[in-house]
This record gives sequence, structure tokens and C-alpha cells, in this order.
Amino acid sequence: MSESTDNKVPVSPVPTGDVLTMDIHEVMRRLPHRYPFLLVDRVLECVSGKHITALKNVTINEPFFPGHFPHRPVFPGVIILEALAQTAGILAFVTAGVYPDEHRQLYFVGIDNARFRRPVEPGDQLILKATLTRSIRGIWKFSTIAEVNGEEATSAEMMVAPGETRKSG
Repeated sequence: MSESTDNKVPVSPVPTGDVLTMDIHEVMRRLPHRYPFLLVDRVLECVSGKHITALKNVTINEPFFPGHFPHRPVFPGVIILEALAQTAGILAFVTAGVYPDEHRQLYFVGIDNARFRRPVEPGDQLILKATLTRSIRGIWKFSTIAEVNGEEATSAEMMVAPGETRKSG
């Protein structure tokens, strides 16, 4: 049996077919990341065991824009990949019916076929999509795509796997 983040209330997997949406508060319950590395602002649709669509509002206030690049700010491609991995992680946590905590995490463990098709700039709204394509021996494989105004910006196949944080001491 899994538990919620307060370790008191049991959590069960969301039935496949049920459509979830999440505001930033629920996203923060579903991901261990925090500012400045929480890259999902909202989940528009999540179907357990199937797919998820989320969004990231790209603002000029992002901490990397002053250096990437001062004359024309461009959202770094590796950060878009991380946003896609976080989106896939939410889907994995929802599908498994668990919440992250200090002992239970999902780790980004692989990427294939990453492609960057267009720059992403301040003012863009990045739509993040992940489809679960396979889950074998605890490794979750996803097909992901990031879009701006319906146009593909980035795509990749990626994998996440569970890991437990070791206690120090």
C-alpha cells in the first residue's frame, strides 16, 4: 500500500481512463522539485497509464535567461528536456498511485532521439506531452513532445526509474 505525502492517508492508483487536472499545488505534491527547478506549472490532462499534457509558462524572469543569451533569450534545450521528464514523472507517480517523499523518487535514467526543432523564448507557453509506451522491470519509457502554438519545439524518448534515497549515517 502506498501513502500520501503526509504518510498517513493511503493512496491507490488512479483508475485508467479517469482524467485528472492539477493546479500548481497538486503538481508540487506530485513532484519533489522546487523553484527554480520546478518546471511544470499546471497539468491540463492526465490519464493514468496512458498520457499527460502539462504546461510551462516561459517568462523573462527565468534564472538562466541573463546568460542564455543576453542579446536574445532562448530557453535551454536541456531544461525543456527536464520539463518533459518532470511531466513524465507525474504520469508515472499517478499511474503507480504513489507520491514522492524523502525515501521514494523517480530518476531520469535515459534519453534517446532528442530533437530540437524551434527556439523557445520568453512569453511562450510550452505544452508538455508524455505518453507511456512501456513499463518493464520498474523502468518507465515515454514518448515526449514539447510544443509552442501547436508547433513542435522538442521531442525525445525518455526513461525514468524508481529509486530510494539512502539514509545517511
